[in-house]
This record gives sequence, C-alpha cells and structure tokens, in this order.
Amino acid sequence: MKYALTIACLLFSIGTAVAHSGGTDASGCHHNTSTGDYHCH
Repeated sequence: MKYALTIACLLFSIGTAVAHSGGTDASGCHHNTSTGDYHCH
C-alpha cells in the first residue's frame, strides 16, 4: 500500500511540474498565449 501511495504522489507531482510548455524569460516569467496573461513561476 505504501508503494502505491508513493507512486501516486510521484505521478501527481510530475504532472504539476510539466503542466504547460513554453520557456521562461530571465525573470522566470512568460506569456500564456491562450489568455494573454503574463505570469511568473
């Protein structure tokens, strides 16, 4: 059970890390092309 929970946590954290594509500028920010929003990570 602990193994399955560990795998599930890893899968969810990886999905969050690669939630969207696109590079960031020198400040770690970028434009969201679908909304026109500019945000930083």
